[in-house]
Amino acid sequence: QVQLAESGGGTVQAGGSLRLSCAPSGRALRFVVGWFRQAPGKEREFVGGIRWDTGTTYYGDAVKGRFTISRDDAKTTAYLQMNRLRPEDAAVYTCASGPISTTSVFTTRAYSTWAPGTQVIVSS
Repeated sequence: QVQLAESGGGTVQAGGSLRLSCAPSGRALRFVVGWFRQAPGKEREFVGGIRWDTGTTYYGDAVKGRFTISRDDAKTTAYLQMNRLRPEDAAVYTCASGPISTTSVFTTRAYSTWAPGTQVIVSS
Protein backbone atom coordinates (compact mmCIF):
# COMPACT_ATOMS: atom_id res chain seq x y z
CA GLN A 1 0.00 0.00 0.00
CA VAL A 2 1.16 3.51 -0.78
CA GLN A 3 1.76 6.03 1.98
CA LEU A 4 1.62 9.75 1.30
CA ALA A 5 3.56 12.76 2.58
CA GLU A 6 1.90 16.03 1.61
CA SER A 7 3.29 19.54 1.88
CA GLY A 8 2.64 23.03 0.60
CA GLY A 9 -0.39 25.25 0.85
CA GLY A 10 -0.73 28.62 2.51
CA THR A 11 -2.09 32.04 1.66
CA VAL A 12 -1.73 33.84 -1.63
CA GLN A 13 -3.32 36.82 -3.32
CA ALA A 14 -5.65 36.29 -6.23
CA GLY A 15 -3.65 35.86 -9.41
CA GLY A 16 -0.73 34.37 -7.54
CA SER A 17 0.71 30.86 -7.47
CA LEU A 18 1.26 28.05 -5.01
CA ARG A 19 2.72 24.60 -5.29
CA LEU A 20 1.68 21.50 -3.41
CA SER A 21 3.78 18.37 -3.12
CA CYS A 22 2.80 14.78 -2.54
CA ALA A 23 5.38 12.07 -2.04
CA PRO A 24 4.08 8.51 -2.28
CA SER A 25 6.09 5.70 -0.76
CA GLY A 26 5.68 1.95 -0.66
CA ARG A 27 6.09 -1.00 -2.99
CA ALA A 28 3.20 -0.40 -5.34
CA LEU A 29 4.19 0.27 -8.95
CA ARG A 30 0.87 0.86 -10.70
CA PHE A 31 -1.11 3.52 -8.94
CA VAL A 32 -2.50 6.98 -9.40
CA VAL A 33 -1.93 10.07 -7.28
CA GLY A 34 -4.65 12.65 -7.27
CA TRP A 35 -5.65 15.86 -5.59
CA PHE A 36 -9.09 16.74 -4.42
CA ARG A 37 -10.28 19.92 -2.79
CA GLN A 38 -13.17 20.80 -0.56
CA ALA A 39 -14.37 24.25 0.40
CA PRO A 40 -16.76 24.85 3.31
CA GLY A 41 -20.29 23.89 2.38
CA LYS A 42 -19.24 22.35 -0.92
CA GLU A 43 -18.70 18.82 -2.13
CA ARG A 44 -15.27 17.39 -2.58
CA GLU A 45 -14.02 18.17 -6.08
CA PHE A 46 -11.44 16.45 -8.25
CA VAL A 47 -8.56 18.80 -9.07
CA GLY A 48 -6.14 16.60 -10.96
CA GLY A 49 -4.15 13.41 -10.94
CA ILE A 50 -1.20 11.60 -12.39
CA ARG A 51 -0.76 7.97 -13.20
CA TRP A 52 2.55 7.02 -11.62
CA ASP A 53 3.69 4.40 -14.12
CA THR A 54 3.03 6.38 -17.31
CA GLY A 55 2.95 10.01 -16.16
CA THR A 56 -0.46 10.52 -17.74
CA THR A 57 -2.19 13.50 -16.17
CA TYR A 58 -5.84 14.34 -15.61
CA TYR A 59 -7.50 17.62 -14.70
CA GLY A 60 -10.81 18.82 -13.42
CA ASP A 61 -12.60 21.32 -15.65
CA ALA A 62 -12.34 24.12 -13.10
CA VAL A 63 -8.54 24.12 -13.14
CA LYS A 64 -7.63 23.23 -16.71
CA GLY A 65 -5.13 25.68 -18.14
CA ARG A 66 -4.22 27.07 -14.71
CA PHE A 67 -3.02 24.07 -12.71
CA THR A 68 -0.34 21.63 -13.75
CA ILE A 69 0.57 18.27 -12.25
CA SER A 70 4.04 16.91 -12.71
CA ARG A 71 6.36 14.34 -11.23
CA ASP A 72 10.08 14.53 -10.61
CA ASP A 73 12.41 12.40 -12.72
CA ALA A 74 13.20 10.11 -9.80
CA LYS A 75 9.47 9.41 -9.40
CA THR A 76 9.54 10.35 -5.75
CA THR A 77 7.26 13.37 -5.63
CA ALA A 78 4.25 14.72 -7.48
CA TYR A 79 3.63 18.43 -7.71
CA LEU A 80 0.47 20.43 -8.15
CA GLN A 81 1.46 23.81 -9.52
CA MET A 82 -1.42 26.22 -9.12
CA ASN A 83 -1.24 29.42 -11.15
CA ARG A 84 -3.62 32.34 -11.59
CA LEU A 85 -5.35 31.41 -8.37
CA ARG A 86 -8.85 32.72 -7.79
CA PRO A 87 -10.76 33.23 -4.54
CA GLU A 88 -12.96 30.29 -5.51
CA ASP A 89 -9.88 28.03 -5.51
CA ALA A 90 -9.63 28.42 -1.74
CA ALA A 91 -10.19 25.05 -0.09
CA VAL A 92 -8.54 22.22 1.76
CA TYR A 93 -6.50 20.33 -0.81
CA THR A 94 -5.91 16.66 -0.19
CA CYS A 95 -3.53 14.31 -1.91
CA ALA A 96 -4.71 10.73 -2.40
CA SER A 97 -3.56 7.55 -4.06
CA GLY A 98 -5.18 4.43 -5.34
CA PRO A 99 -4.42 1.36 -7.48
CA ILE A 100 -4.89 1.49 -11.21
CA SER A 101 -8.31 0.04 -11.95
CA THR A 102 -11.36 0.56 -14.09
CA THR A 103 -12.69 3.10 -11.59
CA SER A 104 -12.46 6.62 -12.95
CA VAL A 105 -9.63 8.63 -11.44
CA PHE A 106 -12.01 11.57 -11.36
CA THR A 107 -13.95 10.02 -8.49
CA THR A 108 -13.04 9.51 -4.86
CA ARG A 109 -13.82 5.80 -5.22
CA ALA A 110 -10.55 5.33 -7.12
CA TYR A 111 -8.50 6.30 -4.06
CA SER A 112 -7.80 4.27 -0.97
CA THR A 113 -5.15 6.31 0.83
CA TRP A 114 -5.61 9.94 1.79
CA ALA A 115 -3.24 12.52 3.21
CA PRO A 116 -4.54 14.83 5.97
CA GLY A 117 -4.98 17.79 3.60
CA THR A 118 -3.56 21.28 3.47
CA GLN A 119 -5.30 24.64 3.48
CA VAL A 120 -5.11 26.99 0.52
CA ILE A 121 -6.36 30.53 1.11
CA VAL A 122 -6.73 32.97 -1.76
CA SER A 123 -7.31 36.57 -0.82
CA SER A 124 -9.01 38.95 -3.20
